[in-house]
Amino acid sequence: MTSLGESGDGTPRGPLAGLLVADFSRVLAGPYATMLLADLGAEVVKVESPGGDDTRTWMPPVRDGVSTYYLGVNRNKRSIALDLTDAADVEVARELARRADIVLENFKPGGLRKYGLDYDTVREGNPAVVYASISGFGSGDGASIPGYDLIVQAMSGLMSLTGDPEGPPYRAGISVFDVMTGMHATIGVLAALHHRAATGEGQHVEVNLFSSALSGLVNQTSAVAAGGVVPFRMGNAHPSLFPYEPLPAADGDLIVTAGNDGQFRRLCGVLGMPELVDNPRFARNQDRTANREELRPLLVERLRTRPKMEWFRELIAAGVPCGPINTVDAGVAFGEEIGLEPVVEVGDGDRMVPSIRNPIRFSVTEARYDLPPPRLGEHGAEIREWLAGPVGETS
Repeated sequence: MTSLGESGDGTPRGPLAGLLVADFSRVLAGPYATMLLADLGAEVVKVESPGGDDTRTWMPPVRDGVSTYYLGVNRNKRSIALDLTDAADVEVARELARRADIVLENFKPGGLRKYGLDYDTVREGNPAVVYASISGFGSGDGASIPGYDLIVQAMSGLMSLTGDPEGPPYRAGISVFDVMTGMHATIGVLAALHHRAATGEGQHVEVNLFSSALSGLVNQTSAVAAGGVVPFRMGNAHPSLFPYEPLPAADGDLIVTAGNDGQFRRLCGVLGMPELVDNPRFARNQDRTANREELRPLLVERLRTRPKMEWFRELIAAGVPCGPINTVDAGVAFGEEIGLEPVVEVGDGDRMVPSIRNPIRFSVTEARYDLPPPRLGEHGAEIREWLAGPVGETS
């Protein structure tokens, strides 16, 4: 099996080239983590049930009959369909885990033990393995709670912070904790690989959505832990900064984030309101935050006199952070406009799939975009043939 970490001329590509990942995950957190590893050169074998990853059927929207949800987190992987109720397929899965540098799974805690694919069993035949487990609420007392992002958004407190103060709680527009947990899993795997390089020792890495959520709520959970304060829903306002929210211009809202006194001074200069800087009610951030109800209408009155993009250009030129509220397509278009090249083409011909670029840039070992998201079981025959051969063999 030709390594995914090689370019067309056989040159290794990506900082993780040469590493094999056995991916026993599905839906989002796990597949996002393994896609990041694959982008960086690791060879990822995606193990699916005969019915396939759940997200294959999460549609609309679709591209060429395939869910764009699935397409968004499964590039640079090979797929093999294995029925873990079939003894022969279980042996294939075990051999894959025995050869892997990294095993990543998001079954219910303990769910792979009956197949001999849990960490303790895999470690017996592969002591250097880095084995990563993703769960919803950990492997202890919360193991039985289903690990759905929306449930975690609710139970962590995020939804209590999201929405209008007088309205109901809202979920975020994406599965934010699935994505965050996938990144935490990737960080844990890379740290364990560094430890292995130094000691030759593998280990078990565990992450869960709920812990990632509590960590990811940063200042809000810190307010509880360190300040004894329970945060509350403030709409688009920030509990500790002002201005740091949408403010209406002549033709729509503009996000204005004057996060320190210098930025507020420059904001007032562009607005032609230098008197606000010397006003003791607004001189320091804590003053502006305490007196936001007095300051906000003064800023709005001036901002309403001109279109938002005129203010945007002048404020950015003056070093004041701000930006319009875009739709998602406008966000992608802006990424193109400023040269970030956010859309890449993965694969070619009738298998070419536009995808969002890996956000990490390297000066030497660039990310790669070699294989489009695989069809279910697309690479099963070649993977089985490879696993039947001696360790280290490629074809």
